[in-house]
Formats: sequence, C-alpha cells, structure tokens
Amino acid sequence: MEEYIRSRVPWSTEPSLKTKTGEVGIDFDEFIEGLKDGKSDAEMAAEFGVTEKLIYHLRDRFERYGIGSIMGQD
Repeated sequence: MEEYIRSRVPWSTEPSLKTKTGEVGIDFDEFIEGLKDGKSDAEMAAEFGVTEKLIYHLRDRFERYGIGSIMGQD
C-alpha cells in the first residue's frame, strides 16, 4: 500500500527584504552595503534617518531569511 507523503517544499508569503526596506524609505542597496561594511545599527539608523530598532529588525530579517523569500508551493 502506497503512503501519501506531503510535499516538503519551503514556501512563504513574506515580502522580500527589498520590499521591506522600500516600505520604510531605506535604499535597499545602501542597506546591504552597510551590512557588508559591518556598520552598527546606530550608524545605519543615523545614515537613513530611522530608529536603531528599525535597523535591528531589518538586520534580523536579513540574518534569518536572507534577501528574498520563496513564494508559492508546488
């Protein structure tokens, strides 16, 4: 008897990091450059004119999920 195995393909409806940075008025490429350069949350917050907490959440999002999410499922 054949057992039904549900697909284990990862999927998400979470918007990409580019979308999230755009929503808060941060240039995506400059944000990634700041991460690459090892800037602190405080430095990036001052540069973009936002709170450190916002930068913290964007950095955390990047570290957990990367730049984009997989959308859809087969």
